[in-house]
Amino acid sequence: MDSVSQFVLGASVSVAVMGRRVPLWQAAAVGAVCGTLPDLDVFLDHGDAIRNMTLHRTESHALLYLTLVSPLLAWLVAGLFRGNVKWQAWWPAIWLALITHPLLDLMTVYGTQLGLPITDHPYAVSSIYIVDPLYTLPLLICLGVALWRRGDPGLRWNRIGLALSTLYLAWSVVIQSIATGEIKQSLVDQGLPADKVLVTPTAFNTLVWRSVVITPDRYGEAYWSLLSPNRPLNVSWQPRHPELFAQVKGDWYAERVAWFSHGFYAMNEKNGKITIADLRMGEGQNYTFTFNLGSPQQWETHPQRLPSARPALSASFSALADRL
Repeated sequence: MDSVSQFVLGASVSVAVMGRRVPLWQAAAVGAVCGTLPDLDVFLDHGDAIRNMTLHRTESHALLYLTLVSPLLAWLVAGLFRGNVKWQAWWPAIWLALITHPLLDLMTVYGTQLGLPITDHPYAVSSIYIVDPLYTLPLLICLGVALWRRGDPGLRWNRIGLALSTLYLAWSVVIQSIATGEIKQSLVDQGLPADKVLVTPTAFNTLVWRSVVITPDRYGEAYWSLLSPNRPLNVSWQPRHPELFAQVKGDWYAERVAWFSHGFYAMNEKNGKITIADLRMGEGQNYTFTFNLGSPQQWETHPQRLPSARPALSASFSALADRL
């Protein structure tokens, strides 16, 4: 999720756990910092664009590592404030502020390797967009009221924010399941393959869902809306160019993107250069993560991420209105 959501979630969780043992602002500040810490791995440069993408949300998001580091952070926080609250009291709040970060990231499509060091599988529920105001605003508003009112009324408002945001996550999973069932049934009715389908929400909402359908030689995109569920599913197909992947098979970079995207990738060739795109993030032919692998005669030793066109907000909301 976006940094604002993680910041506010960490603060809200810490306030809920610490209660009246410390001033609410103090608990919120500690939780906000801890809720942000895991994403500091974005400042690490692993040497190339593909490593930077696939090594984000790794050790810093692993539940075991965050659990192990939480007592140390609690001890540091207790020493910083020098109050009567010992580190053992801070520990649950800091631990929850840390681990709710990867658990929230888990709900997005990107992929979070929270099982390290046991497994490096990039888990993703894919039921919520990376930025969704309906998740963040209840947390933000209720936390703001809590800090303003303080005491027991403030704590109640904070709990309301956490409850509303959590219910919204549950809603996203339920509606994703409904959308997936409807989309797959429509594909079957049209005689189209439905064995490898990804269903994710479109930007800023959980009402319109984007699906990616994978076949050996092509991929399709289609949109389904909760407000017009009976509209015929219109699938737009593009080639995946499996013959290009055959040329790079065994190349670490190509194999890495194929693995990280769970097979939702497509190849292309432009100006003699072979590219690979992660189809999960983006739409049409503009994908957030598209990489230049080079030419068959000279592969890139440090693949570059190609720029992707980002539509204006007005265009995004216009498209959303049409799809609704």
